[in-house]
Amino acid sequence: MNKLLATLIAGLFATSVFAQAAAPAAPAAPSAMTAPAAKADAKEMKIDAKANAKEQKTDATANAKVADAKADATATKAKAHHKAIKTKAKAKASSTEAKADAKEAAPK
Repeated sequence: MNKLLATLIAGLFATSVFAQAAAPAAPAAPSAMTAPAAKADAKEMKIDAKANAKEQKTDATANAKVADAKADATATKAKAHHKAIKTKAKAKASSTEAKADAKEAAPK
């Protein structure tokens, strides 16, 4: 039993040491192969930058339109509120005048 345990433990240590060994380095790619790839990457990055700029410009325009619409809505709401207050004041004045006239006309 002792020999079996010793063998298993030795095998465990051997596999752990072997698993920790550094992987061999990959061979370097030839520079002739990287030049076209670098150009393609640069083109792709340029296209992405243009697309991002266009998207930001579109977003800015949309935000400006939304802000204008909100300002217009606020102005319209304020006008409507002011008009409603005026109408209520006129109605209240008319009602008060009608009550006063009714009191004067009422027989005592």
